[in-house]
Amino acid sequence: MSFFGKLFGKKEKESLDQGLQKTKEGFLSKIGKAIAGKSTVDEEVLDSLEEALVGADVGIETTVRIIERVEKRVAKDKYMGTGELNRILQEEIEGVLVDAPSGASYTFESELPAKPYIILVVGVNGVGKTTTIGKLAYNFKKAGKNVLLGAADTFRAAAVDQLTIWSERVGVPIVKQGMGSDPAAVAFDTAQSAVSRGSDVVIIDTAGRLHNKAHLMDELHKIKRVIQKFIPSAPQEVLLVLDGSTGQNALEQAKHFTAATDVTALAITKLDGTAKGGVVLAIADQFKIPVKFIGVGEKMEDLLVFDKHEFVDSLFSLDK
Repeated sequence: MSFFGKLFGKKEKESLDQGLQKTKEGFLSKIGKAIAGKSTVDEEVLDSLEEALVGADVGIETTVRIIERVEKRVAKDKYMGTGELNRILQEEIEGVLVDAPSGASYTFESELPAKPYIILVVGVNGVGKTTTIGKLAYNFKKAGKNVLLGAADTFRAAAVDQLTIWSERVGVPIVKQGMGSDPAAVAFDTAQSAVSRGSDVVIIDTAGRLHNKAHLMDELHKIKRVIQKFIPSAPQEVLLVLDGSTGQNALEQAKHFTAATDVTALAITKLDGTAKGGVVLAIADQFKIPVKFIGVGEKMEDLLVFDKHEFVDSLFSLDK
């Protein structure tokens, strides 16, 4: 079973199933006809499986890797039934998803690897970055954690305002300065405040610009450096937020941000409104970065800690 075991309860599973429904329907409609009435897995079934994975935006490279792995296992048993294909498909898809290092695995409820645990959030404007920060704050606070927000996206007045609204809505403090302030100065103030307040979790928003990668890289490095002056081991996490509904475009964004900074984890948003949920696999496989959180709805509880076993079961089970 997964690392999270019983923490991934019935309610979370229902949210996940519902949130991934569009991708699931598209996937099953393509593969369902191919396996209907078949007792063994043949070339036609594998071709349909390949088409279904590409259609779910798993991406060509990752799809080919999964199909090759399935083919090897099918070749060992020429009379493999379609029921066994279900189990093997899920095992091989799980195999391409990267686990977080054991020291960096946590849930909202579990004890965090460091205190304060500083999460630097990166991602382009419009992907749901600020909303994700708000939902993270809500879920950590609900689990009994002392949360602090830092508004270091100072180039967009709306970004500071939005984060302030979330801090009030969730009931957690925020460190901010005026628009145009030095983002690194805000980050330093946030780290200082976190230590004096005894915060458990610190979530710092950063600017979402991609047009000038060198500038973005300099800014993120500077933010990291000033935080480390106060807390040498921080930030413990650099979380890249990507919009799952943009499919392959999310892959492009991941390329830019992984080149600009050391991304340690991913949050994939807006999976409930798309049939492209398979992009989660493509991103995790291509960049070898663990997915930590997925957004499957509008409610604050609809930001789920990613459980690869449950995700694959919800999305790629052929018998549902």
